[in-house]
This record gives sequence, C-alpha cells and structure tokens, in this order.
Amino acid sequence: MKTSFNLGKRIWLVFILGTISATGPLSIDLYLPALPEMTRDLGTSASLIQMSLSACLLGLALGQLISGPLSDKYGRKRPLMVGFSIFGLVSILIALTNSVYLLILLRFIQGLAGASGQVLSRAIASDMFSGSLLTKFYSMLSAVNGIFPVISPVIGGFMIQYVSWKGIFILLAIIGFVLVIALLFGVGETLPVEKRTSGHPLESVREMFGFLKNAKFVRLILATGLVSGGLFSYISASSFVFQNFFHMSVQNFSFLYALNGIGIAIGSIIPGGLAARFSEVSQAKFVLSSTVLTTILLTLSALFFNNLPLVIILVFLTVTQFGVLFTLTTSIIMNLSLRNNGGLSALLGLSQNAIGGIMSPLVGVMGSNTYLPMALSIMGCMLLSMILFFSIHGKLGRGNL
Repeated sequence: MKTSFNLGKRIWLVFILGTISATGPLSIDLYLPALPEMTRDLGTSASLIQMSLSACLLGLALGQLISGPLSDKYGRKRPLMVGFSIFGLVSILIALTNSVYLLILLRFIQGLAGASGQVLSRAIASDMFSGSLLTKFYSMLSAVNGIFPVISPVIGGFMIQYVSWKGIFILLAIIGFVLVIALLFGVGETLPVEKRTSGHPLESVREMFGFLKNAKFVRLILATGLVSGGLFSYISASSFVFQNFFHMSVQNFSFLYALNGIGIAIGSIIPGGLAARFSEVSQAKFVLSSTVLTTILLTLSALFFNNLPLVIILVFLTVTQFGVLFTLTTSIIMNLSLRNNGGLSALLGLSQNAIGGIMSPLVGVMGSNTYLPMALSIMGCMLLSMILFFSIHGKLGRGNL
C-alpha cells in the first residue's frame, strides 16, 4: 500500500479523484438553470424534462453496482476510462438530440457512465491508504467534491445567458474527455492483479452482495445512507422553506445555498485534522449526537419561534455536520475490507442515493407551508442513523468484514 506521496502528487491525486467523483452531481447541477429553456426548445412539458433528471439519478445509482464489482475484477483504471469515454460521447449525443424521449434515455446512460467516478474514487483511495491516512485523504477529497455542487448552478446560469442548453452538455463532454486523458497519464493502477477477484465477472457481483450478510456492515451503510437522507431532505425543501415561507429573494437564497455548500466542504475537512488524536468511530459518535441535538432545536424552532436568523444558523450547523459525517462514515466503511473495495464502495453509494431519493419527495408530501416537515425529516433521519451506529458492537477496523 502506497502512502509516501509527496505533497504535489497528493494534491494532484485529490484534484483528479475529487473531479471524477463530482461528475455525477455535476451532470445534474450544471444543467438545472437550463431546464425552462430545454422545455421550450424541445416542445415538451416540465414533467418530462424533469424525468431526464430522475433518469440520470437512477443511472448514477445502478451504475455504481456495475462499475464497483467490475473494478474488483479488472482493476480501477480501465473501468474509469471506459466510463468517462462513454460519458463524453453520450454528452455529445445529448447536445445533438431534439427528442425529449431520447434525452431521457441518454441521460440514464450518462448517469450509468458517470457513476464510475463516484464509486471508484473511494475505492482507489482505500487501495492506497488506510486508518487515519485514509480519513485525511477522504477529508481533502470530500472538500474538493463539495465545491462542485456550489459552483455548478452558478456556471450553468452564466452559460445559459450566452449559449443554448446544448452548450452545457458540450462542456460536460469536454470534461469527460479531459478526465480520460488525465487518468491515462496522471493516475496509475492501484489494484494489483494478485488482489483482484478471480473467475467470472459475476463472481465479483456475488461477493459484493455477500457483504449484506454482515449485520454490522448493513447497519453502517444504512446509518450513512440516512445522513444522505437528511441532506436530501434539506436540498429538496430548502427553496420552498426560504423563498416561500420566509419570503427570501432568489438572489439571497442562492447566496445562502452556496454558503451551506461551503459549510459542507468545511465540515468534510475537520475529521482529517482530528484523525491523529481521535478515532473515526469516536468522532462519528460525538458528531451524530451533536447533529441530533441541532435538529431537535431546529424542530422546536419550527413549533415555537419561526425566526429566520435562528433557522439559518441551525441549518448551517446541521449541513456542516453532514460534511463531517460523510467523511467519517465513508472512511469507517472503506476501512472494513482488505478486498473487494469496489463492491464495498458501490453498496455505500447505493445506500446514499436510494435513501436520499426516498426522502426528497417524502418531504414534499408532508407539506410546504411550514419548515416543520423539513426539520422533522432531518431529525428522524439523524436520530435513526445515531441509533443504528451506536447499536454496532465490536471493533470497526481494517479487514473486519
């Protein structure tokens, strides 16, 4: 296991892996400002255009279950390069299409291909580092990854003033092809042949699902997925809460949303700085407890205060702690196995996407005339996550699966 990188190489690796892990979210956030124009240009309904978003999310979830096990069989680099080559080609096809139905299909394929970056960036890091070194690396990786959701809508909104929506997908194609070149010349293979799974490729899939027989692992991925559920509860409800309920302007809400995104990035860095003094498990227990307390205060404020400055502070503290927890739980889970880290990462990503996808519409069903549904949803997710995490007994360390 290589751990003796100089600072320059480590920064380059963080930048590359951070970028490839963000291409999935980037393919969603970048084109959000263009949705109204796409609806008019393709002569379709808003609901069909929004299906292109759902199709991409579905592709991102399912794609991790494909690229993760394949990387355990064939190594990390080859699936990544194939994935981003397809990502670039499909992005060009999307820019050329005039059919909303073809758009939906291509967005699904784009999600499948982009998923390779999300799942394999985690696997590559766990191939190279372990213990506190892995936590420190994930801290830097998450910080880079967290910047893209903040800047992507801004970039997309700027581009749409000067080019059509097709230009956004041309940019995604360029990003995909540039990453293929960067991977080819800038990143070596991190999974030696002797550590790869043998036999038929389906054997890698079987071994991946074999992790689900371990009750400790299931609790961990559910606890992590519930943190993602809390985050998506905030994301899906925040515009209604701050713009409709608190009557905040679009500009002020955009600034607040970006500020909370920065909070997530800052939170992601914190565990790396504490890794040498406190274990990942002890940090996670403390932050889970403090997050539950923060969300209880947020819920109480919805019942008794409805004070905007207080809500802004409590939401910022909550999402910042999400950033801390994403780094910690990812490091804990990826430290569990000495083999099949691609499959391990795939199940982790599936849990986050699935629970996040469930919570997003659920918050809307609960109502939008108050921020109580958002607060209750976040609090419920975090309380259940804490219960699951604290119920795990025994050592959580390298090779415990």
